[in-house]
Amino acid sequence: MHRSGKLALVDGTVYTGDAFGAEGEAFGEVVFNTSMTGYQEILTDPSYCGQIVTMTYPLIGNYGSNAEDVESDGLSLRGFIVRELCREPSNFRSTRSLDDYLSAAGVIGLEGIDTRALVRRIRIHGAMTGVLSTVDLDDESLVDKARSSPQLTGQDLVQDVVPDSNCDWNEGVSEFLKASTTPGYTQLHDNANLSNEVPHVVAIDYGMKWNIPRHLKQLGCRVSVVPGTTGCEEILAMQPDGVFLSNGPGDPRPLEYAVSTIRKLLGKTPIFGICLGHQLLGLACGGDIFKLKFGHRGANQPVLNKITNRIEITAQNHGFALRADSFSENVEVTHINLNDHTVEGIRHRDHSACGVQYHPEASAGPHDSHYLFGEFRAMLSPL
Repeated sequence: MHRSGKLALVDGTVYTGDAFGAEGEAFGEVVFNTSMTGYQEILTDPSYCGQIVTMTYPLIGNYGSNAEDVESDGLSLRGFIVRELCREPSNFRSTRSLDDYLSAAGVIGLEGIDTRALVRRIRIHGAMTGVLSTVDLDDESLVDKARSSPQLTGQDLVQDVVPDSNCDWNEGVSEFLKASTTPGYTQLHDNANLSNEVPHVVAIDYGMKWNIPRHLKQLGCRVSVVPGTTGCEEILAMQPDGVFLSNGPGDPRPLEYAVSTIRKLLGKTPIFGICLGHQLLGLACGGDIFKLKFGHRGANQPVLNKITNRIEITAQNHGFALRADSFSENVEVTHINLNDHTVEGIRHRDHSACGVQYHPEASAGPHDSHYLFGEFRAMLSPL
């Protein structure tokens, strides 16, 4: 059954298309992702909390959805926009269509708009707030709603996605990832399995993708997950061999409680951060943050490892970045983005602490950066 839907931006632009998924209305920061696959992992990534995601690849939904590829226990994004929706998926793992998946999750979808035009507008003018609606189709009304909606900047969105309590993580990586064709996987995990030691990692969850603790568990670690609001004293009382700082949504600057905890942990235990965790580590080390014009979101971002001089193709999802010139001499920039030369990795010279802006655990890929989990494992105890 045909249903109309509209997206209105704060600059007055309105896009009209066909609605799918849930009925309703939602506002959020409109962003785009350039990945060709992995839309279910994108949908279930808590880092998209507060955002309406546009896919640049034109046909989405062709392999449906399943229960194994999720990265969290729900969908946190505000809306999902595609050029063309595949309503009849074909894949041996599929259990339901993308349309049904979004309907069950209460997320609004929009198809049939010119996503190239929308992405060009975001690239030229920057990410901006928009309203996605299937119930109010009046252009002027929707633009007014977009202009009166709060911006993502300055909000603490971590509070919307953190778990309620601690838990022990017991699941390893997918059998599909263990294939001999996965770059670096066999050597990384076979070496880890040679060790009889079981290091204890406390993973601080700011909105963590589940493939991260899967990797840590696969490396032979005992993984305890704690909410991102947990303090230093409680974490140290768990006697960790290392602390992991997870990804998460939004602006890191309001998260003073997290920065304070990380600052107190420095020098007391090895630390490894990814995405938001990397940014919070940078703030704890005295660095500064700025908002990118339209962010890095996709599975094709080239990054230079300055230590090895090798280039990695990486998966990313962030709208903020650390300022390279804001650190003192005790912090080294280890990785840079080759598109815009922003900071992609840091390492503390005096303490066992490092972080990367991208996702080495990326599913559906790429897998160039799996080695970083091995480096973190080596920080915990010798293999």
